[in-house]
Amino acid sequence: MRNTLAFPLLIFISSILVSCQTTMTPDQLKQSISERLDQTEGKFAVAFKDLSTGTTLLLHADSSFHAASTMKTPVLIEVYKQAAAGKLSLSDSILLKNEFHSIVDSSLFSLNPEDDSEKQLYDMIGTKRTLYDLVYDMIIMSSNLATNIVIEMVGAPNVMETMRSMGANKMQVLRGVEDSKAYQQGLNNTTTAADQLLIFEQIALGKAVDSASSAAMTRILLDQQFNEVIPARLPAGVKVAHKTGNITGVQHDCGIVFLPDGRQYVLVLLSKQLKDEKAGIAAMAEVSEMIYKFVTAGQ
Repeated sequence: MRNTLAFPLLIFISSILVSCQTTMTPDQLKQSISERLDQTEGKFAVAFKDLSTGTTLLLHADSSFHAASTMKTPVLIEVYKQAAAGKLSLSDSILLKNEFHSIVDSSLFSLNPEDDSEKQLYDMIGTKRTLYDLVYDMIIMSSNLATNIVIEMVGAPNVMETMRSMGANKMQVLRGVEDSKAYQQGLNNTTTAADQLLIFEQIALGKAVDSASSAAMTRILLDQQFNEVIPARLPAGVKVAHKTGNITGVQHDCGIVFLPDGRQYVLVLLSKQLKDEKAGIAAMAEVSEMIYKFVTAGQ
């Protein structure tokens, strides 16, 4: 008699074997990521944590990088911390100005709209906007003008103190942006992938200030307008709450990835000394896709 169960059973066993063969270990994933990034001239750091399983991958995660606009996330956290403490309100009306003091000698400097990714705010100088509006522009459009106004309000030393209290011990937030005198003296904002992973994990877990503040910050980060790295190669149903940063030779993206099934993971991709920035962006977008496939393998 023909065994009618044999063929389906063979298919089932084969599918299990294929699944076992194609599922990467974290070490294999790390090796694959290293090999991909080695194809692109530049230096990279990767930090990943699956918040469901605790699986973590770190590649040069303690190396220091110019923070570029990733320093705006710590400023965002400080704003919500001070708001929770009653020191300010997100509904406060703030006068827009384009005059700031260098941390070197307190001399005045202004920002050039042509060097800013958000230019409309410059047409509103002399008028008022809410603190929330400035914070929103600081994150989703990476407005340098909004950033300098906000960081002057909350104080860079306070941002640093908050980062230390969260355990981000290597991150340096010394100043706003385009302070050329500070730049010339090497007084720059710096970060590591490990510290960015830590602060985004705290936001994801509702522990950055408190659960309500973390949720509010996440909503802002979800509206990010620059999506060339972490989200670029992910399926449409995947949401990313993230902050990018870039200057010459530097491209960063840090954030929380939300899968349709409710799972979350944190991913940080940093780069420097890029000879071809488009190639660097493409490589990091591929790494993001590799991590997504690792997390969702077998689903």
